[in-house]
Amino acid sequence: MAKVQTKRKLRMGMVGGSLEAFIGAVHRKAANLDGEIELVCGAFSSNPDKSKATGAALALPANRVYGSFTEMIEKEKALPEGERMDFVSIVTPNHMHFAPAQLALENGFHVIIDKPLAFNIAEAKTLKKLVEKTGLVFALTHTYTGYPMVKEAKHLIATGALGKVRKVYVEYPQGWLSTYSEGTGNKQASWRTDPSKSGAGGAIGDIGTHAANLAEYITGSDITEICALLNTVVKGRLLDDDSSMLLKFENGSTGSLIATQVAAGEENNLNIRVYGEKGGLEWRQEEPNTLVMKWLDKPKQLLRTGSGYLSDAAKLNTRTPSGHPEGYLEAFANLYMAFGRAVRDYKPGKKVNAAKYDFPDVEDGVKGMAFVDTVIRSSKSNAKWTKVKY
Repeated sequence: MAKVQTKRKLRMGMVGGSLEAFIGAVHRKAANLDGEIELVCGAFSSNPDKSKATGAALALPANRVYGSFTEMIEKEKALPEGERMDFVSIVTPNHMHFAPAQLALENGFHVIIDKPLAFNIAEAKTLKKLVEKTGLVFALTHTYTGYPMVKEAKHLIATGALGKVRKVYVEYPQGWLSTYSEGTGNKQASWRTDPSKSGAGGAIGDIGTHAANLAEYITGSDITEICALLNTVVKGRLLDDDSSMLLKFENGSTGSLIATQVAAGEENNLNIRVYGEKGGLEWRQEEPNTLVMKWLDKPKQLLRTGSGYLSDAAKLNTRTPSGHPEGYLEAFANLYMAFGRAVRDYKPGKKVNAAKYDFPDVEDGVKGMAFVDTVIRSSKSNAKWTKVKY
């Protein structure tokens, strides 16, 4: 893979994301938001007819719409360097993450992939080794780390504004699986509750990994031990739809995590509270432009996206003036923006430092799979604590 010329758009190929899929359209909109990336090809479905129909709807040339990811990667690699895709965006269900990611890396293409990284931790570790071997850019779309005020929270903790972190509380309640939706033809519910497609974790893999990643990202500290309880509330469901757990962090702090998809009436109420010696902070995904600061010895503060007093990291990930809301698509686009900068800076033989560009990478993906594995082991164990094994 040669270094990308800086005065052109990056060329993206997509695996998955047919017209009936939810997340594929989100990725395409996010990638396109800054005008730095263009979709040039895709294998949008394992059904060739669906793939062709999606490509036609997206106005792609028929010869750049493929019937399988294998065909796409092989034929794109055979194109002249000035025409072929630069990277692959993988937006398939979990059980189809590993194979296209592996093939893309083996053929010299950078990868950005929807979370979780893979179907199980063994696949995740294999991808990590392959990324290390190839040196290619690899990003994982843990979307919530892209919000400006999440980056501000991380900055404040890293610079010691709260003092030593003591407590972390993170919750992700949803209500969309409060009934047996997978039995009504709901495609999103069907694959997410099917262990052959989703993996061993249901809600814990779908949204619990987001909550865990957010806690680790903001605090800058890994989760080291877990005491978990998994539950399946809806009759007939094959995977967990509810979970709660106690956490221990590398920095000595403790906390709790709740991830449930049976909290009737909730939408996407991801929220986090972190407390240190001097005060605490609170952020809610449904009100993403506000970061609440609570102090031991002075009044509460509200920090707002777009304000001049924020850190450089928050400003870099803000597109509109103060008072103009930014949300999910912009946060998603921030990950594509950071990934794109790394791809443009890529030099063969030189390792890419994802932390420099501030996007989740394959290491975060392995941590996410280890988190799911540990929660499941902990829930089945009679021991109080289960150590996280990476």
